[in-house]
Amino acid sequence: MFCQQTGFAEPQPFRQLLDAVWEILTVKNAKIDFERQLEKLEEMIPTTEEFDIYLVYPAIDACVAMSTLLHTLLDRDLMMESVLKISQQSVATVAQLEEAQSGVEVTNDNQKEIEAVCGEWDVQWEIFRALKEAQERDIEMIRGIRTELREDGVSNLGLSL
Repeated sequence: MFCQQTGFAEPQPFRQLLDAVWEILTVKNAKIDFERQLEKLEEMIPTTEEFDIYLVYPAIDACVAMSTLLHTLLDRDLMMESVLKISQQSVATVAQLEEAQSGVEVTNDNQKEIEAVCGEWDVQWEIFRALKEAQERDIEMIRGIRTELREDGVSNLGLSL
């Protein structure tokens, strides 16, 4: 949405990065040059100096999360730390949007009253439970998660896809 609103960059390269991540998770012998993908990503990261609209912040957050994920795919020892970082960033992005829209600070005490934040936690916990219950790499389960997220048709920020 940021790309469409600002003309900063084409949205397709980011979509291709995301698709490459899904591919590495679901295609057994997929070979993807994640170092090259990181280089491509660097060209897509907007800055707050360039844009004076709120959408720049979630766009930056998405790029930071993607960068963290790509680094993790290069060094699997970072997996747990990175997954937690991405999870926290995603919830923080949702909370920051809620704060910007309502003027009410999201805290540990009131986050359970905020539908969008609860929705983000619910989706993350649903994915976590499915992955935790899997005995081994379950490609069909991963494809199912992707399909379910796509069919929902709404991002964690409430944007229709």
